[in-house]
Amino acid sequence: MAGRKPGEPGGHRDALREVTARHGAPGRLLPAALERARAATPSGPGEWAPLVAGAAGLPGAAGLGPATYFADLAAPRGERHVRVCTATACFAARGGGHVAEAEEALGVTAGHVDADGRTSLQTVHCLGYCYAGPAALDGTRPCVGADLADQLAGRTAPRAPAIPVADTTAAPVLLAGIVNQESSWDVWHRAMAGLRPDDVREEVAASGLRGRGGAGFPVAAKWHAVAGRPGAVVVANGDEGDPGSYADRLLMEEDPQRVLAGLALACYACGALRGTVLVRSEYPKAMARLRRAVSEAVAAGDLAPSAGTAGPRPFVEIVEGAGSYVAGEETALIARLEGARGCARPRPPYPTDQGLWDAPTVVNNVETLAAVPWIVRHGGAAYARRGVPDETGTKLVCLSERFARPGAYEVELGIPVREIVTQHGGGLKDGRDLVALQIGGPLGGFLAADALDVPLTSQALAEHGAALGHAGLVAFDAATDPHELMRHLWEFAADESCGACSPCRVGTRRGLELAHDRAGAPGEAYERLARLMGEASLCAFGRRVPFAVRSLARAYGADLAGWDR
Repeated sequence: MAGRKPGEPGGHRDALREVTARHGAPGRLLPAALERARAATPSGPGEWAPLVAGAAGLPGAAGLGPATYFADLAAPRGERHVRVCTATACFAARGGGHVAEAEEALGVTAGHVDADGRTSLQTVHCLGYCYAGPAALDGTRPCVGADLADQLAGRTAPRAPAIPVADTTAAPVLLAGIVNQESSWDVWHRAMAGLRPDDVREEVAASGLRGRGGAGFPVAAKWHAVAGRPGAVVVANGDEGDPGSYADRLLMEEDPQRVLAGLALACYACGALRGTVLVRSEYPKAMARLRRAVSEAVAAGDLAPSAGTAGPRPFVEIVEGAGSYVAGEETALIARLEGARGCARPRPPYPTDQGLWDAPTVVNNVETLAAVPWIVRHGGAAYARRGVPDETGTKLVCLSERFARPGAYEVELGIPVREIVTQHGGGLKDGRDLVALQIGGPLGGFLAADALDVPLTSQALAEHGAALGHAGLVAFDAATDPHELMRHLWEFAADESCGACSPCRVGTRRGLELAHDRAGAPGEAYERLARLMGEASLCAFGRRVPFAVRSLARAYGADLAGWDR
């Protein structure tokens, strides 16, 4: 494989990766085998995960590691398995009270199976129904709305309202297929007929497109790093974990052809014969829509039917996630695809040098890839004229249930946040006053109601202590207790820390302990903790927690004194 090998300077040693690589296909099929085993038994991973690994010719620890790490594999499972959302938008909708109501309706405590093994309840961090929550998945059937408990109890019919969608730009990029029924595969056909891989890369470079998953890295730079290297792979990251955002869910469900065409163009530009889309397990409809779209594209001759027939048409596979926020980070996502625990890995080496099974790997967010067909159709220069000079193009912003007009809006980057809140979102429902606004998920940041005159760009938001992230906007009114919101943030951080590094693993748990103590300010102990997490955590997850906490404290002022360190 290309890239540095384990043990070489700049390389890293991963025992599980080496073992599974030696066993070839059986090792690579381990994630799916673990999922099948989990679905077939209510027993804990300790009973079945080692057996699954043994059947693949792997050590028992190879199965036990991921099975005890990923929430979907570790959670107790009854015949009827319900996942209830505890993410920020659902928390804001009912102050978190919907979880207790769901427990009462189902007769089981969250995290357990009832006495006869029939019903289990699992809490998860976001199901992508932030515009209409609270929400739950009863198996794969969504139940959404204020009467969630009645739906779960069978007293009312299950409801799953569609995502409200609007383009505010007059020339949509990401919503071109959903709003204007614009085809994306015809762009792929024209590229195959008359463009070289270099041409596609040059247009994307001219566009200034940056990753839409949160990091904002220039897309063309990633593509250039792997172009022409043997064995290159492109991964579409559909593990949209930022609570408050449902942009990727919208694209994967309503325009999967655009996602796949963007992935195919990325593979062509990079010289990759293989593409993978990882979809959150919390998005079963997106999984089904993408798989059907792949089958249709193979039948139409747009995608290769197998890895052996790929080139220049790529072979594309759809892989399901297993419940982990950190596994959306690119090195953790790669670990998940390899069958390991979804923990972040040290960098360097970077995935573009040594990624999936040590191959040069590009990881692009779903929304990022969805912009590529428009760029190739209209030209990079046309895209670069959108947005602002340093942050070009458009973005899907997602407004939560507290807004008068919740939904997904395509906007140009640089639009004032206040305009999104007041003009597009219509302010808060029932004329309530906005107290604080979360942008970019729990680890993004918070703005006070009087601090919304900031452009929607990564740089401008960072200067105000916030972050763009996936651009989910969750509104909070006076009904939200700021201390409970602080506890909610730390609970999310403690639940989702992958545990790979001590500053984050220990720091998030200690932060949650401090958040439970409402008697006074956290004091110097927290100041030291925040500095340690911000400077020494392995990945952006641990480093971002203190920034998010600080922005929340500043948004609420004296109510959260002592947390603004």
